[in-house]
Amino acid sequence: MKLHSTETQQYQTVTSYDDSGVEINAARFDHSLLVLPETPPVAWPVPAFDQLTAAHFEQIDATQPDVVILGTGKRQRFVHPKLTTSLTARRIGVECMDNQAACRTYNILMAEGRKVALALIIEH
Repeated sequence: MKLHSTETQQYQTVTSYDDSGVEINAARFDHSLLVLPETPPVAWPVPAFDQLTAAHFEQIDATQPDVVILGTGKRQRFVHPKLTTSLTARRIGVECMDNQAACRTYNILMAEGRKVALALIIEH
C-alpha cells in the first residue's frame, strides 16, 4: 500500500509497505529494521518472530524511545514480557501489531511529535 506524503518529510516516514518489505522515505527495505523519526533506519538482526531475544529489545532501549511499535510480521503476535524487561523497567510501552498496522501507527505517532520506535520483523 502506498501512503500519501505529509508535512513530516524531514522525518523517517513509512511511504509504502507490503508483505515482503517496507519503504522509508521511498527507500526499500526487505529485512527487519528499526525506524525512529530523526535517524536513518538501521538493520535489526531479527530473522523471525520466534527468534526474538531480550538483547533485541535492549538494542531498541538504547535509542531511548517513549513508545515502541513492534511489527510482528503478517499477523499480530505477542512477545513474552521477560523479553521486554529493559523497556518496561523504564516505563516504555511496547505495542505489538501486524506490520501493516505498525506502519500506520508509527506514522501517526511520529506526525504527532512522539519519540516512537518502529521495530519491524520482516520474515522471508
